[in-house]
Amino acid sequence: MHIVVNKPMAKTNKKIYDSILLRESYRENGKVKKRTIANLSHCSPEEIAAMKLALKHKESLTVLGSIKESVTIKEGHSIGAVLCVYNTAKQLGIEKALGNSHESKLALWQIIARVINQGSRLSAVRLAQTHAACDILGIEKGFNEDSLYDNLGWLCDNQDKIEQRLFLARRGKNLPELFLYDVTSSYLEGEKNALADYGYNRDKKKGGKQIVIELLCDELGEPVSTEVFKGNTQDTETFYSQVKKVAERFGCSKVTMVGDRGMIKKAQIKTLPEGFHYITALTKVQIEGLITKGLIQMSIFDVNLCEIEEEGIRYILRRNPGRAGEMEMNRLSKQKKIEQLVEKTNKYLEEHPRAKISKAMTRMNKKIGLLSIDKWVSIEANEKRLSVVVDKEALKEESLLDGCYVLKTSLPKESANKEIIYARYKDLSMVESAFRTCKTEHLEIRPVFVRTERNTRGHVLSIMLAYMIVRALQNKWKELDLTVEEGLKQLTTLCSMKIEIKGQEESCWKIPVPRDQSQVLLEKLGICLPSVLPYKGINVDTRKNLHKQRKLPEK
Repeated sequence: MHIVVNKPMAKTNKKIYDSILLRESYRENGKVKKRTIANLSHCSPEEIAAMKLALKHKESLTVLGSIKESVTIKEGHSIGAVLCVYNTAKQLGIEKALGNSHESKLALWQIIARVINQGSRLSAVRLAQTHAACDILGIEKGFNEDSLYDNLGWLCDNQDKIEQRLFLARRGKNLPELFLYDVTSSYLEGEKNALADYGYNRDKKKGGKQIVIELLCDELGEPVSTEVFKGNTQDTETFYSQVKKVAERFGCSKVTMVGDRGMIKKAQIKTLPEGFHYITALTKVQIEGLITKGLIQMSIFDVNLCEIEEEGIRYILRRNPGRAGEMEMNRLSKQKKIEQLVEKTNKYLEEHPRAKISKAMTRMNKKIGLLSIDKWVSIEANEKRLSVVVDKEALKEESLLDGCYVLKTSLPKESANKEIIYARYKDLSMVESAFRTCKTEHLEIRPVFVRTERNTRGHVLSIMLAYMIVRALQNKWKELDLTVEEGLKQLTTLCSMKIEIKGQEESCWKIPVPRDQSQVLLEKLGICLPSVLPYKGINVDTRKNLHKQRKLPEK
């Protein structure tokens, strides 16, 4: 047997393909004839070379054992995690929404790097040095951290187009009639961010500047759009831009906006266009106002939903016993903490006769204020001893509305009953879950290190797109006993292998058969690994050398 490569002689405008055949010679009636055993045209050059080598040494295959000294196998880049996240991004339409330009591919790498290993632009470049980013994503030019910082500005400039393309690709003509909307904040490192300002800090970083971030999701909790505001922006001030975005950019005409308590007030309701409705929750002060007005009474708060309507506005009432119990335990815990501090302070005063009780009282009152229990807890001094005083009437008044919810909506009854209204409001938990994932669990949006407004907006957009991928991976791997982080860590161990044969200039990058655990993860995502990975040899390097930033150990 032998392998024959037939090259067509005719030259035409059409592309010419070689035919590679496995043939054998035989005698028939004294004549030598040949016949084709198999067509090998579909085989790769590496596979053809292997078959030629085997046929050459078919008389003694033991000779092939000596060839192993001429074959070198080197570890290549990690491919498993990149391929997994990249294919998920393709399935979600993120790659298509970004486009095919060099900047688009850099943006896609920033998103993928954020999913695999959270960090700065510098860490994303270092990640590309060990992962097959350029080969899998098709990046044709080298880049460094400055390229990625500039790319954040490109993301900001194209945010409207990217979000609209994703929205249309996912929804088409099936436009949602309900949007979930919430706001959070994120603290900053440094003082130079263009959007930085002091405001209500949800991260409990006292004295630090922040930015305000909104997230708009559809009825299934899938992110649709995000926006960044200055750190001193009130929640209510962010609402109008979201309504305008839904109406104009996404073309929705019949919409219900669902927002958390205090976000949708009278001023915001007046700006709603025709066909738009809202669902929100009232603050404690607003509930007390309705009680004073006589519209609602404490007796109607129950485990079961209750509804009251006034001038076309519907109020859905409920008391959650579980939440009421949590609030009671929280107050008791704070009271116990103050009592322990008072006992410790009294011991100190006994042991230090010169210590002033007035200063001790000032410290205790400050602590009570920080715990927000000063309405019903106070400190009294008797000679050189402090005691905790609990105002039971004030405590009773403070706990009167524990676990009580009042939802407010303009939706007519024929559109949604009270149970649906309540369920839609509870769907806001999906947005809160998105914020947790983006801020503290997986993607670590904070702290924000960028400075310009464009880079800040681009950074937040990349986090939102990365969250879409994380959410999809969670759904795909929900039956497996692991987190997304654990699954990606498992896949990073899957690397390509460079095979070199002595005396041959060409080499190939082979992908090994993954271990069983990795194979299960890939199958859940519908990924079939190629046998060979093209190697582009793109240079990716950092502008900063890490060893210059490290302190050498003292000798």
